[in-house]
Amino acid sequence: MPDAPSEFRYKRVLLKVSGEVLMGDQGYGIDMATVAEVAQAVAEVAREGVEICLVIGGGNIFRGLSKAAGDMDRASADYMGMLATVMNALAMQAALEKIGVQTRVQSALVMNAVAEPYVRRRALRHLEKGRVVIFAAGVGAPFFTTDSGAALRAAEMGCDALLKGTSVDGVYTADPKKDPTATRYDELTYHDVLARDLKVMDASAVALMRDSGIPIVVFSIREKGSFRRTLRGEGAFTVIHNAKTA
Repeated sequence: MPDAPSEFRYKRVLLKVSGEVLMGDQGYGIDMATVAEVAQAVAEVAREGVEICLVIGGGNIFRGLSKAAGDMDRASADYMGMLATVMNALAMQAALEKIGVQTRVQSALVMNAVAEPYVRRRALRHLEKGRVVIFAAGVGAPFFTTDSGAALRAAEMGCDALLKGTSVDGVYTADPKKDPTATRYDELTYHDVLARDLKVMDASAVALMRDSGIPIVVFSIREKGSFRRTLRGEGAFTVIHNAKTA
């Protein structure tokens, strides 16, 4: 595949998208129009040479730590959440391949009829060939979130950055949807996030990115063209890394 143009800050990235993003304006499930929009954003930069792997949450279908789980034990609820991520991964694969992007889904839970098993070297080879790789089923074990799964895969794939696509354009001092005085951070350190208990990603995921030296970039995936702009260092986003610039 062609090398990523120098205009892009990163050559290989992992894009983490929450399952809730795929709901669109619905209250539940998968809105295929929204999936198609995210797929188009991914395709735009993949065709320009950026190597992309994806992790999609499952909260639009089932979330273990919620009322949906009821009195179910945590392990069973988490396994159901992993299956939800597989459903989202297949929906994204269908949307990407519909617009001509070669895609592979690799699952941490073995289900050969619908996805490849996760094999690190195979995933790396797919990326080198220009395929978008979608990692499903988290880490394949309960008690770990898809944030942890995304951080682990980003480290294993040697990604230059982990981009977290959310419904807001970065990390704020408070929830901007509830507090109109909230301000956005342009950059933070991993220590800032952990010490202030900012709800960016799980603490274990942030710690792994810190130890791996991989920056976390939080941006709004809902804004048209925001993925490409963020990769170019343009627009609004928050970068979390080892040391803030002066």
